[in-house]
Parts: sequence; structure tokens; C-alpha cells
Amino acid sequence: MRLRRTTSFSGLLARLLLAGAVFGGAAAFGESAQSPPLSAVQLAAGDEAIENPASAPAKAVLNPEDEKFLDDLEHRGIQFFIDEADPVTGLVPDRAKASGGAENGIASTASVGFGLTALCIGDERGWISHPDAYNRCLRVISFLRDHGPQEHGYFYHFLDMHTGRRAWNCEVSSIDTALLMAGVLTVRQHFPGIDLATIADDLIQRVDWPWLLNANIPGRTTPGGILCMGWIPEHGFINADWGQFSEGPLVYLLAMGSRNHPIPPASWNAWKRQPVSTYAGLTYLQCPPLFTHQYTQCWFDLRGLRDDYADYFRDSQLATLAQRQWCMDELHKQFPSYGPNMWGLTSSDSADGYKAWGGPPLQGEIDGTVVPTAAAGSLAFEPRLCLDALESMKQHYGDKAYLKYGFVDAFNPSGWYNADVLGIDVGPAVLMAESCRSGFVWKTFMSSPEAQAALTAARFRPVAASDAVPTSSLTATAKINAARGG
Repeated sequence: MRLRRTTSFSGLLARLLLAGAVFGGAAAFGESAQSPPLSAVQLAAGDEAIENPASAPAKAVLNPEDEKFLDDLEHRGIQFFIDEADPVTGLVPDRAKASGGAENGIASTASVGFGLTALCIGDERGWISHPDAYNRCLRVISFLRDHGPQEHGYFYHFLDMHTGRRAWNCEVSSIDTALLMAGVLTVRQHFPGIDLATIADDLIQRVDWPWLLNANIPGRTTPGGILCMGWIPEHGFINADWGQFSEGPLVYLLAMGSRNHPIPPASWNAWKRQPVSTYAGLTYLQCPPLFTHQYTQCWFDLRGLRDDYADYFRDSQLATLAQRQWCMDELHKQFPSYGPNMWGLTSSDSADGYKAWGGPPLQGEIDGTVVPTAAAGSLAFEPRLCLDALESMKQHYGDKAYLKYGFVDAFNPSGWYNADVLGIDVGPAVLMAESCRSGFVWKTFMSSPEAQAALTAARFRPVAASDAVPTSSLTATAKINAARGG
């Protein structure tokens, strides 16, 4: 089966059927009282409107109760980045208690990047005063510029919240630096022409992105255009790189869009569009934890665009639909709580520590845990389905799973509830909730010359109406979610 970008009767019918299932009443966990759930292929057939860059993804599906829910979810998440930030450094913790309160005094630079963007959302929504948002952003960006330990402009993964010193002998991290810089760039665009924008730009332009290219690392045998994941002072460059599909595209795009230290456009072609998975009639690039489909597009608006290889927004839609269907079809057999409105797996805490789980295909030892940010981070890809899941989680488990800062990081309907929230999971929920209904983060970030330069370097172009979207016949050598030569 191949789905096309042109609006079809089957696509319209799928959306009408979904609307009927949503607004016509539902039993526990979202089972339709009128008809069985639509298949993943049926849902994919009606997804054209969500990818329309001229409109917010959720514009046609939100009702007043949905708006209230998203207001509350975003507001609580933003409060995490306010309440838990250090009052002197402005650094944001890697994690905190879900009911409020410090966990370990360790900040993550990625959490800061999400937090900076969340502060811009809070300012835009009027939940934070403009001067407060400005001062909070200024505090942490100035601290990082003047006191944050760096190597060639790259930042360490973890920092002591109160001093800014490297924590846990961690690595200089390319992905955490990219997540931080995405937030810094958003701040620069949101507060243009003033001191904060100048300081933010200084921080952005310091990153010497080519330093972590394999071509510049002695002894590397992998392609020179590939970016290394990081560097450790005691050991040197990490023996791992961004060589296939993952959250890595964010690093490449920011690096190619850099004004002072860009990497060559050829690097975009160096990483492999693998692995490719097929499930429930959908074929897509896959890295099983769902966050890998979400992080890049928390900032980069890729709706209606494709490069020489893929329509990545469409790919993330298919990965989201496939995981939901997989929870319904396969995981439900072992863990009955999974269903149409109770699903979601991505890297998270568990009762036995941190797990990098997801699927399909299965990754990790699944135990029935639900990770709310899996659905929340895909709100811009599948707004109705993700909203239904999140609202059901709150309705059925909210007393213990929905606390001061929104959802706990993870919970198991059998009785386990995580005591913490993680900044890198709260952040995508806030950003994608906003993007699904207003597109504010995308508009702000994409107004930067760096974002536009990145898309140009990677040869992104509009998806043509004639482009076919493979859903079942893709091979590892085929173009992903875009026709050959389209």
C-alpha cells in the first residue's frame, strides 16, 4: 500500500471515522463504544492535514476541554523549569521530585535547553511576566557563557547546579550541547536586538562543531563526515558516533547551520538512513525509543518538507502510529493495561532503574510501564491520538501519576509510580503541546538564519503532491517516506 499526499476520499473518511470515535463516546482506556479502533494504516491515510505547514497540527481536533488540559500540562511543566532552577546560576536540574523539591543537585545541559524554550512559551502565553522570563534566560545563558566549563564550545553533559562544575566525570556531549543550543537560539530569536540576544549569540557562535567530526579525529575509520558523540578529558574521543538514524539529526542540522563553525553539507549524507522497520503495514526509519523521533522536531519544523531521503515528519507520524498499534496488538497480550488510549514507551525511569526501551521492534525488557512523554512528545505528529492517551492517563491514574509538574516520568498501572520528573522528558511535553496548537516554538526557532541555512545545506524542499509515501514496500535502500526522484 502506498499513501499519497493528495487528499483522498479514504483519507477524509479515516478522519471522519476518527472524529466519530473521539467525540461519540468511549469506554475505559479509549475503546470506542461505537466501532473498533481504526487500524494504523487507516489512521495514516487521514494524516495529510496534520502535516500542513500553513496550519497548527491540532487546529481541527481540539475542543475546549483539550485546550484546558494542554494549558494545565504546559503550565505545570514550565513551573518545573522555574521552581527547580538554581537562583544564582539559573541551571535546571536533570531531575526533581514529581511533587516538587530537589533530587540530587545535578543539572543537565539538555534540560537547560528545554527550559529556556519553555520560558519563552510561558512568556508568550502570559504565564510568566516578560521581565521575569528575560531575567531567567539572561541569568543562565550569562552564567554558561562566563563560567560554564566547555571544550571547543561544546558543553559537558552534567553540571553541578550550584557551581557549574563538571559532574560525575561525565563527557563533553554533542547531543546535549545541541539541545542546549536549540534553546539558546530560541531565546535569541524571542528576545531580539537586546543584550540577552547578544550574549546568546556569543554562546551559539562559540561551538566549534567540526572539532567532533571523525575526519578530525586521529585513527577513526568511519566516514569523515560523521559526528562523534563526545569527548572525555581522561580518555579522549568517545568511540561512538551519530552514524545512523537516532536523535542525531539535531546535531547535524545545527552544525551545518552554524555561522562561524559549520560542518560541510556532505555530513548530512554521511549518516545511514537505517534501520528501517515495518509494522502493521507501516514502514519507517526506526530507533525504538520514541524520543529519537521527537527531539529534532521539537525545534525544527519539518512539516511538508523532505530531503533526498525522507519526509521526517511523516516518518515520525508512522513511528508513533506503529508504537500505539504495537501496544494494542502485542504488548496488550502480556500487559492488559496497554490499549488504544494507554500506550507509550521511550527511554525513562522504571522500577528497576533507567531503561532505554521502546518499539516496535522490541527494545528492552518491557514490564507494563507507561511513559507519558512518549505520547506527549508526539502531540504534534498525532494530536488526537496522543491527547486521548494523555487525558486517559490523567483520568485513570492522575492521583498518583499527575502531580505538581504534570505527569511523573513513568508509571506502571500495576501499582508503581515514579517519584521523579526528568527535564528531558518534561521539556518535549511542553514544547510539542505548544507546537501542536500554535506552532510558536517552530515559528520562533525557524525564524533564525541558522535554521534556514541548515535546511538549505541538507537540501530540504517541499513535499510534492506527486510524492508517494511508502507504508509497506520500503527497503533499506529505498527513499524513506518519499518517492524516488520526487
